[in-house]
Amino acid sequence: MTPGDLDDMADMLGDPRVMAFYPAPLSRAESADWIDRMQRRYDNDGHGLWLIETRDGDFVGDCGLTWQSANGARVLEVGYHVRSALQGRGYATEAALACVEVARTHLAPTTLTAIIHPGNIASRRVAERLGMTHIDDDRAHPWIVRTVMGMPLERASRDQA
Repeated sequence: MTPGDLDDMADMLGDPRVMAFYPAPLSRAESADWIDRMQRRYDNDGHGLWLIETRDGDFVGDCGLTWQSANGARVLEVGYHVRSALQGRGYATEAALACVEVARTHLAPTTLTAIIHPGNIASRRVAERLGMTHIDDDRAHPWIVRTVMGMPLERASRDQA
């Protein structure tokens, strides 16, 4: 994800359907800040949210690994957003499964999480397809109790890699 992706990211992050479980859709400036944060995460952590594209190079959304906070603890999260016109086609699941393998190969042993608004059933289903189960409720925010899905990851053996 680079500043050159701002048009696509601003369209997606500004879409009320995509951002229905966030406090509000993001402005173009907030979307630029989103990209800047991802660039810093790449530099600091070696990972962040990456673009999802079709094989033809069409923009689908973003997905990746970020460090988040749940109940005050630092947790590794797989996050995903897909353009509203392309939701329900398996893109989030496919991209998130690739992220599970990246985490297993480079960051395990760890617990991989997905922190989800309790009303976001589609996002929860993606997490369940990854093999996650409900492991906690995040009560760190005064306005919502978020669902924390998770799964333990062990380092991939050389036979699996």
